[in-house]
Amino acid sequence: MLELRQLEYFVAVAETEHVGRAAERLRISQSPLSRRIADLERRLGLVLFERSRQRVRLTADGEVFLSEARALLRHAERLESLGQRLGRGETGGLCLGYVEHAIHADVLPGALRSLRRDRPDVHVSLHNQTGAEQLEALRRRSLDVALVDAPPAENDPVLESELVLRDPLVLALPADHPLASHERIQPPDLDDQPWIAIGREDAGEEFREFLSSCAAEGFTPSVRTVAPEPLAALGLVASGLGMALLQRSVLRGTPPDVVLRELPWCDSSVRLWASWHHIDLRPLVAEFRKVLLDGTAAR
Repeated sequence: MLELRQLEYFVAVAETEHVGRAAERLRISQSPLSRRIADLERRLGLVLFERSRQRVRLTADGEVFLSEARALLRHAERLESLGQRLGRGETGGLCLGYVEHAIHADVLPGALRSLRRDRPDVHVSLHNQTGAEQLEALRRRSLDVALVDAPPAENDPVLESELVLRDPLVLALPADHPLASHERIQPPDLDDQPWIAIGREDAGEEFREFLSSCAAEGFTPSVRTVAPEPLAALGLVASGLGMALLQRSVLRGTPPDVVLRELPWCDSSVRLWASWHHIDLRPLVAEFRKVLLDGTAAR
């Protein structure tokens, strides 16, 4: 394989058209430079220069080779510069995982907006995954930061986390529902009402926890519909198919067919944690994590 140093020697001789002047520019002696150029020609099986006592000139093949050699050296310089900037955390890429309410609550978009202001060249790769998938990806180092709905265990040997969102739940009900005119809604009012749950019917423990939390508030929801995610549930409420407990952040653009009611007796909320590997391999990851956690403090 060609050495970059050989190409640098070749370019210097080609540009000065003189081995002596090229040697001075490279700060080496003339004889080793002549040998390196001859070695290059033998390796390529190509005559690069026409030689005379006064000067050396590129052959036609040498002209073609010079153009490619310059391009390769420029690329090598850019690659070295990129590596140095990556080491300082100045540029590069981030691989981020998230669950959907990280988007609805503006946690992830807000952090990315802040990052873009200072680091417009950073490439970001986003992965919508379950919390368990994200934590496993952190362990494999295929994710830099994860936004998950349940943190890793406190005694996890490699992962750390911090709560970044506590999003209160609000009751959303159709505007023409009899309870829509009530300013205060009590648990008995909701007993046996048609409900829209969030999540898949086969979600196992997640779905059972939803039912248990409703029972803890003193009513039994009659779940008629299961929506895959909060915005879909909001649309179903607007269509009059039932009521739902939705996180406040989803309800910024509430449609006119939906009425919202606070439930002071309901202390439930959707929570979100940022999680990361305890060893930072790149400064950029630590910087993004700081942006994320600083945004949490501002909320």
